[in-house]
Amino acid sequence: MTTHTAPLTPAQAEILRQVLERQGYDFETKPYALFAARKGKLNVTVYEKGPKVLIQGKDTEDFIRFTLEPEVTGIAKLDYQEILEPGKFEPHFGIDESGKGDYFGPLVIAGAYTDAVIARRLIAAGIMDSKRVTSPARIRQLAALIRETPGCTTAVVSIGPERYNTMHASFKNLNRLLAWGHARVIETLVAARPDCPRTLSDQFARPEILQRALKEKGLTLQLEQRTKGESDTAVAAASILARERFIDWIDKTSAAAGIQLPLGASDAVVQAARQLVARDGPEVLGKVAKLHFKTTHAVLGTTPPDTGD
Repeated sequence: MTTHTAPLTPAQAEILRQVLERQGYDFETKPYALFAARKGKLNVTVYEKGPKVLIQGKDTEDFIRFTLEPEVTGIAKLDYQEILEPGKFEPHFGIDESGKGDYFGPLVIAGAYTDAVIARRLIAAGIMDSKRVTSPARIRQLAALIRETPGCTTAVVSIGPERYNTMHASFKNLNRLLAWGHARVIETLVAARPDCPRTLSDQFARPEILQRALKEKGLTLQLEQRTKGESDTAVAAASILARERFIDWIDKTSAAAGIQLPLGASDAVVQAARQLVARDGPEVLGKVAKLHFKTTHAVLGTTPPDTGD
């Protein structure tokens, strides 16, 4: 571990300054920093914004364990996280999707590979479940950080509305379509990281559907499904990548259509869809929306069937 970022309170920043002075660090001035100090090959910089501390150098991990946590923050976060959640730091793929509950836009499935080093870097960079990130700009910033992280192999499959509608009509089941997308992403990741032993995703309503999809592709790695899978760093990274691709599609298509396509399946979505239909005809829905949603009937004023998802 050669780099680490952590938030500090102003009081903790001052304590850290005193600790570094006591330990004989050499101080220097850096732009936007409260202070910066160096000792040997270790650099410690506390930035004004936050404030937050950036630690760099081959002794980063020792500094966290023996100085930052016991003397400054008082929380042994690095140790406890790896002890209590060892699976998060073992080599594995994380898979997640975006757009499943949105009438407009594609269904996007993404995956990311992490190990102990990658997971620590992503955690330090602030990677979290995309549902907790409300700013599109922040989603894009985090996605860029993920792609720039050395060793973090990623894959994204985006199923646009027209293809989605054709595939849903063929599969006749959303879970089967999801399983196909998950298996396709895992297949791509396995080709790049054939030594990875395990993959993790959110729990499917029927777990055997995803198991069958992997078997059909000859994929034999261990499959784990669990609720709240996004608490895992690899799954959280996948959720960020999937969300980025989804909001990029929404922004690009909204600009081209001259009508903002809202997220979800609310009344605002119905109104936007009706505007499109009034201007371009009902066939436009198949190009921008998931037709099996009951929202389609609300837009067109038709009666939904008694069955279907």
